[in-house]
Amino acid sequence: MVEHGDIRVVHRGGSKINFREPVITSDSRFLLCASGECVKVFSSSTEECIHDLRGHTDLVTGVLLKPSNHLQVYSCSADGTVRLWDFTDGILIKTYVIGYPIYSIHASAKHEGVIFVVTATVSDKRTESFQLVAVHLPQSGDQLVEARELSAVLSNVSSNPAAIDFGRGGEYIASASGLLLEVFFFKKQKAYRFSLKEDNKKGGKNTFMCISCHPKDDCIATGHEDGKIRLWRNFNHQKEYTYTTLHWHHNAVSSLCFTPEGTNLLSGGIESVLVQWRYNQESQKDFLPRLGAAITHISVSPDGELFCTSHSDNKITIIQSCVKVSAVIQGLVKGENVKTDLMVDPRSKSLVLNGKPGHLQFYSLQRDKLLYNLDIVQQEFIHELGLQQFEVVNAAFDASGSWLATVEERKQKDTELELNLKLWAFDEQTQSFVLNTTISAPHEDRITDMCLCHADESQTTVLVSTSKDGHFKAWQLAAAAHTEDEGPSWMCDFVGAYHSMVPQCCCFSADGSLLAVSFQEVVTVWSPASWELLTTLSQPPGAIRNLCFGRLSCSKYLLGTTANNLLCCWNLLTCSLEWSTSMDVSLLLADPISENMAAFCCQAGATDLFLFKPSEPRPLFSQKAVCSGKVTRAVFAPREEMLESCEESSQWLNRSQLYFLTQYMDLMTFTTKAEEDRLMAASKQLVIDDTVAMTPFYLLLGKHRQHENQVTPSDPSAEREPLPQGSVAIKELLQTPAHVLPSTSFLCSMFVRSLLISVTDTSAESKPAEEEMESEKEEEDSEGEMETSSSRPTQQTSVGVGVTESADSPALTKAQVRELRRVRKLDHSWITGLLDP
Repeated sequence: MVEHGDIRVVHRGGSKINFREPVITSDSRFLLCASGECVKVFSSSTEECIHDLRGHTDLVTGVLLKPSNHLQVYSCSADGTVRLWDFTDGILIKTYVIGYPIYSIHASAKHEGVIFVVTATVSDKRTESFQLVAVHLPQSGDQLVEARELSAVLSNVSSNPAAIDFGRGGEYIASASGLLLEVFFFKKQKAYRFSLKEDNKKGGKNTFMCISCHPKDDCIATGHEDGKIRLWRNFNHQKEYTYTTLHWHHNAVSSLCFTPEGTNLLSGGIESVLVQWRYNQESQKDFLPRLGAAITHISVSPDGELFCTSHSDNKITIIQSCVKVSAVIQGLVKGENVKTDLMVDPRSKSLVLNGKPGHLQFYSLQRDKLLYNLDIVQQEFIHELGLQQFEVVNAAFDASGSWLATVEERKQKDTELELNLKLWAFDEQTQSFVLNTTISAPHEDRITDMCLCHADESQTTVLVSTSKDGHFKAWQLAAAAHTEDEGPSWMCDFVGAYHSMVPQCCCFSADGSLLAVSFQEVVTVWSPASWELLTTLSQPPGAIRNLCFGRLSCSKYLLGTTANNLLCCWNLLTCSLEWSTSMDVSLLLADPISENMAAFCCQAGATDLFLFKPSEPRPLFSQKAVCSGKVTRAVFAPREEMLESCEESSQWLNRSQLYFLTQYMDLMTFTTKAEEDRLMAASKQLVIDDTVAMTPFYLLLGKHRQHENQVTPSDPSAEREPLPQGSVAIKELLQTPAHVLPSTSFLCSMFVRSLLISVTDTSAESKPAEEEMESEKEEEDSEGEMETSSSRPTQQTSVGVGVTESADSPALTKAQVRELRRVRKLDHSWITGLLDP
């Protein structure tokens, strides 16, 4: 078994963008949010992802604008580093090594050169505790800096960044954890603590959930588990504090935020309603309802123009001053679990799986962006615990993407199972799927599997569904029976069974000529044309869990996995078992555009991948421990552009890419190091157009040195002679952002000094100047007697600045000749050091 180190597992999109509070830039043009191991920069107007700030090696746990520079942003991570970025250019400026996993980051303009981070407290206790630490950032020109000066500010704080906030511009910092509110005053270097009882008189939960400090007044707003909001005042005295209570939310308040001027307080929770309270007039409040899902975070732009809410369905909503929704940034929706398989829409090449409740989401793998949601259940979802509602549990596409079949079910405790089978047709006009047929109670019990096939011979589409009721049914598209206005609809064409066994899974062959249905330990093979049972395939004891036909040259093979940890391969020509091997395969799938098949095997708490062809005994690729836990959802997605990999070990990635979901709902894929390096180089490449006009500055950047590498015109390679590449210093000068270059005054003064004529020897300088004036006077006097440039090649040579000109080149004017003479006498020696490699 050979493993190939050139292929690696990488995170490919689908990260949570609602993990931490998003940040809106000072000009409200961009929105930044933590997303897995990177920071995403979105445009607040177009919703497009502008940059991915990559560099952290672990989960990013916080994003914060630098108080002293509104064009830079801090990010902290569990890898123990804080990184400073220029988010407009997407460039890493500096990395501060803290050395401990960081859970959140805070800063204030009053504390320049200091950031506050939350780290774990080192203790022997089983329960993990956290502390707020002040980190003094060292002033250093190095890009990698170790921050050694740490000082503890508060202990026993919450790891949730919503529970810590600065007040009055940084005069104090407040922290809420459990039932305790703690306020630390920096000037006094003193902390005050206020506690609440676990339950109030009416049984409400008083646990602190979030906190927000008023930017100008001494007021702290706290959100609680029972839906109440408390406004704390006079907290600079231990015994004279007061608070008032506001109550609208019926469940826990998940986020609070004051506007920059402190005129309004924003709150949100599971109701998916943004509530705006008037400060000091709390009886007046405004609502923005139906935001789609529970609100997890609220943030406001520094100018107060934009509000931003994060939601539990991995969505960020941008709101214009609590009036209307202006943009929605939707990530890959991650529910508690994915009921459907991972599928690829044949038309849009997008990933399809469960989305928000009752929907299927179509997610672009190339752009890492949600395309749209398809409402399957078509019922309003009610956010109430314990209420059973319809959910999509299965879906399947046909090969052309013209039809989509979905199954939705609802199971109440004391009632029968409700099932709906729906068939959706793709509408070319609306470029979406439209409901064609709804079949209520298609089976008497749960549907275990289904597959769609477009048979080329009969030009009909067939859907097969298997159920725990012991039957599999074939549904066929039939023409309208009554009126011409009605389109074609679906009806049951055949009902099959085998010895009262329960069918588990089904699969069509690539050409649609065979249907395989597993009944416990037996695989039955049917002809869809006549629904005749062709043969049965038996194997060592164990129920069949997966079935998969081979593709292309391996189409004569049928593979299956069993509950007894066997992977079996049958030859359909001989109807016999070709080979079998002992493997605990959790998922088996075939690449639709090649002979390759992938088997995910669970072993010792991790998942191994084996990629093979059914006709070959040796795997093409294998990798141990691609992720922890069991992989039960994966799919092969075709590439937009075919790779040109020469290595045999990675050729299986040339046309398709394998995606899989981990147990933590992370979307992963396989890529080669060469592919990653090529993408990185393409993103950093500086393209310089060679058709730039001939200017003095163009000559200074290296073109004037071309005479050093001149070749004879007769040489055919002369036209293809590569231009001299600038030195490393020149490339750095062109590619380095302006804010990290030396000051403009320094560069400009150096350039201007090179243009000035030295006056150290006035007598030596005056003589050439007089000669130049006399020559110019003679040229003016003899202007009518001057010959053309073609009859005087010697003059061309004398004034050309090392540039070879052809005989038919256009004549230079008198002004151009004078200008070239003047340029030739200037001292450009200052740039020699930059031009030499």
